[in-house]
Amino acid sequence: MHGFSTLAGLSLVLVLLLTPVAPSAPATSGTPPARPNIVFILTDDEDTRIHAHMPKTKTLLEDRGTTFVNFFVTYALCCPSRASILRGQYPHNTRIEGNEPPLGGFAKFVALGEEHFTVATWLRDAGYHTVFAGKYLNGYGDRGTDPAHVPPGWTEWYAGVGGRPYQNFNYQMNENGTIVSYGTRAEDYLTDVIARKGSEGIRHATRAGRPFFLYLAPYTPHAPATPAPRHAALFQDATLPRPPAFNEEDMGDKPAPRSRPPLTGRQIEEMEAFYRKRLQSLQAIDDLVEAVVRTLQEVGQLENTYIVYTSDNGFHMGEHRLLPGKATAYEEDIRVPFIVRGPGVPAGARREQMVLNTDIAPTFAEMAGLRIPPFVDGRSFLPLLRGDGAVPWRKSFIVELRTARGLVVGEPGDGPAPQPRSGYNAIRTAEWTYIQWASGERELYNLRADPYQLQNLMPTANRALIRALAARLSELAQCSALGCRRAEDAPLRLP
Repeated sequence: MHGFSTLAGLSLVLVLLLTPVAPSAPATSGTPPARPNIVFILTDDEDTRIHAHMPKTKTLLEDRGTTFVNFFVTYALCCPSRASILRGQYPHNTRIEGNEPPLGGFAKFVALGEEHFTVATWLRDAGYHTVFAGKYLNGYGDRGTDPAHVPPGWTEWYAGVGGRPYQNFNYQMNENGTIVSYGTRAEDYLTDVIARKGSEGIRHATRAGRPFFLYLAPYTPHAPATPAPRHAALFQDATLPRPPAFNEEDMGDKPAPRSRPPLTGRQIEEMEAFYRKRLQSLQAIDDLVEAVVRTLQEVGQLENTYIVYTSDNGFHMGEHRLLPGKATAYEEDIRVPFIVRGPGVPAGARREQMVLNTDIAPTFAEMAGLRIPPFVDGRSFLPLLRGDGAVPWRKSFIVELRTARGLVVGEPGDGPAPQPRSGYNAIRTAEWTYIQWASGERELYNLRADPYQLQNLMPTANRALIRALAARLSELAQCSALGCRRAEDAPLRLP
């Protein structure tokens, strides 16, 4: 279920598999690469609602690219999501099911040998100049780990390892094996540093005549959502959105937060202040997008580059009476922005198919002309970008949560878990969300009739419907590789 039994056997297989399908002669210095470049921008805790406040990203990416309006993460927590992105697997197959040991975190990722087989190693082995800048996996650089460690697969490496990177000032970065300290000057603001490292990496690769893979991972708008000084006065009058699920009136049908009292006026005021900071902190990411596009244009690589933008998970702020956080199976936490601009990508288009974070790595492999490794659970969405509506696509997927304690821990600002139990498995289809808690309690929502998930239908649900959803969820919870794609694609015979 978790891939090959020995790393040695897998190494040989991957050497063969990751040879470009149609290799071309090596590019000489100054010659535009034959294969496309890939720029991947991954934000931290960005939900779809606040994404609307990024005008430069809208103009440069959304208006000139394709937006996937049904893009989801399969585990709404930072480290599991980031591991899935690197390897194209569900968390039950990466075995990274939390932000820290024993369930997850950087140390476990290394101990399992998984960083030797990531999208970065695939692309570098295929001749790509690979650059990482920003937040890697939770626990990277923590006590007991080597802060100078550079993971396999990266030509250039600039990752936060100490200090206060979430505050965006007074932090340390591992810069290609050397620890560099940053302070409180305006130019030390971390999102801006990440943007500069990205632009430098583009220029380095272009001068070398090599295609490049650039992975930029700012720490915002994660708490405390510190804005760049130039943006600190913006959005002073912004009001916290209050969708129908905000401070939900009747919580008696929801197992986890059933006893949660209504939000107080003070709690709502504090959330509104935090919401404004989240909007402010996003503006430097908007500037980062602009800087990357400008650099690509300056070096003549904009038209030969895919730019992919998304977040590691969504975020709730008051929905279902929940204080700011993530990790639920509700739409606020699992649905995230996802935009792609690049060669052959239609401008201003929208795609409705359910695409997942497990699909990112295999898509990058196909963009680079590589065969997708057999252990991958996800699939390439490149056919969807090209407008191939006939390609078979998933009809369901699993959302997972495990927790060894009563808290989801590992980052500043992370609060209590959404339940006092040990987690859940959930299945989402185009119409239904069905959640099975470890306690045995269950939730069912008709997303077409109730998109805000206000009414749990379990007490009156058709038993045949529940059996069908539960059976498919059981398949997905145990699936791996091709078996996952088959389970996702299989028709659901619902009453």
